[in-house]
Amino acid sequence: MKQVLIEEPFKVRVRQDAEVPTPKVGEALLQVMYCGICGADLASYTGNQPFTTYPRVPGHEFSARIVDIPENDKGLKPGDIVTCNPYFNCGKCYSCRRGFVNCCTDNQTMGVQRDGSFQEYITMPVQRIFPGKGLTARQLALVEPFCIGHHGITRGNVQKGDKVLIVGAGPIGMFAMLSAKAIGAEVYMTDLLDGRLEKATQMGADGVANGKDPEALKDLNQKVTNGDGFDVCVECCGAPETFLTCIDQAAFAGKIILIGNGKRETTFVHSILLKKELNVFGSRNAYSSDFEQVIDILASGKVDVEALVSAEYPLDQAGEAFEALRHNSGNLMKVVLKAAE
Repeated sequence: MKQVLIEEPFKVRVRQDAEVPTPKVGEALLQVMYCGICGADLASYTGNQPFTTYPRVPGHEFSARIVDIPENDKGLKPGDIVTCNPYFNCGKCYSCRRGFVNCCTDNQTMGVQRDGSFQEYITMPVQRIFPGKGLTARQLALVEPFCIGHHGITRGNVQKGDKVLIVGAGPIGMFAMLSAKAIGAEVYMTDLLDGRLEKATQMGADGVANGKDPEALKDLNQKVTNGDGFDVCVECCGAPETFLTCIDQAAFAGKIILIGNGKRETTFVHSILLKKELNVFGSRNAYSSDFEQVIDILASGKVDVEALVSAEYPLDQAGEAFEALRHNSGNLMKVVLKAAE
């Protein structure tokens, strides 16, 4: 079978002779159909992912067709189009013992700490497989990144009617916006790129402001909240500046949800958190319940998630896809690889 390997930073090889894996007890054999390229995959490609070891098969956003599966209580059978939970937890650490499997202290995410989905066939434990409920293979490949945004929104207990500001209109910010909108929140977005803000408006954002202009965001806050501040601010960039923006734009007794993966230190006087009595939520990975809820949101037909797909490449051209993302000016949102019909 074909298999994409990142042998070392900036070096991608597509093997043509990799062995098709053999399922272990309790596992299914899956034919991969679509794979999304995540920021973590791009970081592995550029050598900026500290948890990646090489060589590594990237990929944890995917859809697949079941080839072979043991009897199960999920009603899954060969031929079904599915998606999967790609975060493997140890089941033994303090987090796992308390049910917080998303932040297992020994978490292994496909494509990072273990080989991922950029290959024609994979095996998966049956309990990690979710029925597609009639969604297309390309839609199902977008479920996992949608879950990242959804988990943050759920963790922060966003409510119907909340005024929410999402800082960062990249893919995860978009998914967080769609999740909050599905709950009934009023959602606004800020970014530095007008193209992304235009897409956010097309996808249903209630208003946008370009973060390059501090007055624009200040005016948005005044217009939307009468200067009281947003009930919830969601940080989806991982930059010190955007975290500080959230602190500044949040209402007193408001919430800040951190989804963006920061790589630089943030310096601020923490008394502002006390003064405003802010609730700050870290968000990592997702639960099985998030996958089920997101699939239901998509199955309702209320969200055109495929509108976020900017480009599609065949599996053989994974290297070209990585290069396109590396030089992305902001016009590319989600890039997917097609592995099978």
